[in-house]
Amino acid sequence: MEREKRNDTSFSRKRSFTFGAYGSVDRFTCGDETRPEDNLLNILDSPAIESKPFLSASSKQRETELFEIIEKLQGSRIDEQRCQFPLPLKTQLLTIGGELPLILLSKSGGYWVDPPLERLVDASPTSSYYGLHPESYDIMERDGEAKIYHEFFRSRYHHSFTAVDQSLGPLVLSVCLEEEENKLRVILRMKECSLHGVFSVSLFPSIPSAVELAKMLCDRVTVSKFEVVSYLKAPELITAFDEHRVSPNFKFGVLYQTDGQFTEQDILGNNEESDEFKEFLSILGETIQLQGFNGFRGGLDVCHGQTGNEAVFTSFHRREIMFHVATKLPFTEGDPQQLQRKRHIGNDIVALVYQEGQTPFISDIIKSHFLHCFLVVRRVQREEGTGEAAYQVSVTAREDVPPFGPVFPDPPIFTDRSLLREFLLTKLINAEISCYKAERFSRLELRTRSSLLESLQAELSTRSQCMIGDPSVSALPISEGVRGATEGSGGFIENFKRAIRVRSHSFDTLGVPRKIGGISSQKPKTEKDGESDKPPGPLPTDSLGAAELKDKLSLQEDT
Repeated sequence: MEREKRNDTSFSRKRSFTFGAYGSVDRFTCGDETRPEDNLLNILDSPAIESKPFLSASSKQRETELFEIIEKLQGSRIDEQRCQFPLPLKTQLLTIGGELPLILLSKSGGYWVDPPLERLVDASPTSSYYGLHPESYDIMERDGEAKIYHEFFRSRYHHSFTAVDQSLGPLVLSVCLEEEENKLRVILRMKECSLHGVFSVSLFPSIPSAVELAKMLCDRVTVSKFEVVSYLKAPELITAFDEHRVSPNFKFGVLYQTDGQFTEQDILGNNEESDEFKEFLSILGETIQLQGFNGFRGGLDVCHGQTGNEAVFTSFHRREIMFHVATKLPFTEGDPQQLQRKRHIGNDIVALVYQEGQTPFISDIIKSHFLHCFLVVRRVQREEGTGEAAYQVSVTAREDVPPFGPVFPDPPIFTDRSLLREFLLTKLINAEISCYKAERFSRLELRTRSSLLESLQAELSTRSQCMIGDPSVSALPISEGVRGATEGSGGFIENFKRAIRVRSHSFDTLGVPRKIGGISSQKPKTEKDGESDKPPGPLPTDSLGAAELKDKLSLQEDT
């Protein structure tokens, strides 16, 4: 009996709680042995801690960092992502002429503001200013060389060639002899970019080969020969690829911020439109009825009224622009985030913010993976008392977005409605084109271009074999690329989705294995599919699965 009692006292089942949030761990410890936790507490409480070090300095630092990480993990993610109004606003350092600026940078950084705050010290509606004339408001081109093939090649007799380089991947080369000017015009399409060159025929003793011309444009080309493209509709496919980034259509979000609104929920929850806001919308464009609308709709429903009844639309220098006005999108009772509104505005790349009052707009107040730039407009009072409105304008963008024009007048205040319209619409278009150069979009654009080029090379090669009567290859249905040449582009996301559809269609037809939901699948080869011992193109190394594509194209927001 005494032995059993000793065993009970020697070994007892102790319960230690590890960090609280992760539950408890049961373990057996010796009853006579002091727990390490008690030793640590005694050492920390002891005045002679230097003489009895239990943990080294590096160990204590690691332990402190560990507890900080655990404490952060236990915190609420919603609280971490909630945008708070910064306290420095209440100081006089950020006041400009007794008024608060249009935009404040986020405490976490990552954004730039133009014009800088120091340029706004003396800004007032009656200040004289200098600015550029609207005729000098140049609209940027997203791809300056995209239409070269359409302008210089399709109207002349020319040849196209395809190849697959071991290091560069698929290549598509177009060569045109301009006899009236005695020169050769060449375009080499690669995954990274398209290279264009013009060479005088007198430089060559004879017409150079396709390989020689390709190496003149890019010395990294290692292929030994190109295949001639003999498909009759090849110019349509090539034009669709070259101009896949060229779009005459744009869509921008419009947010309405009233005095005292500091959060995303407050701004997206506005339903009423003041007379001043309606007047500003009339500067941007015309309020149209969505039901039966035939122009560029920007993703809005024009049949069933699922996205509201009205929208703001305009045409500007042969471009169509649809504005996603938050107050005109459906309002959902009981939904503080208003996802029906954020579904459209959160997937825009540039948004315009109209302010009434003196509440600044914080750069990262709208949580979105796509929104990279905000133009903020505030109606200001004129001291002259003429009753005419004056508007102050500022812009903020993520730090990897390069600056864009037109430049702001000094001070950035507009009193002329037509001048304000010209400036804002030009600035919005240039802002979106500049945002495509940001890291997130440039990476996706490279992937889109690679997918489309792989599909183009494979289709040109396969259809050319069909034209010359290769029995191992059968006729293919009309491709997405041909349809895309006449349908027009709907924007960045639409191009990305079309690239995936094109590649999936081509690989399914050609029997190339692709990933579906992370699992590689191979379509059975049949004689109807035209499978031969020569595949038309390289196997993709970055095929998108259904799950990955859904993640990239679904509504991306922080909640």
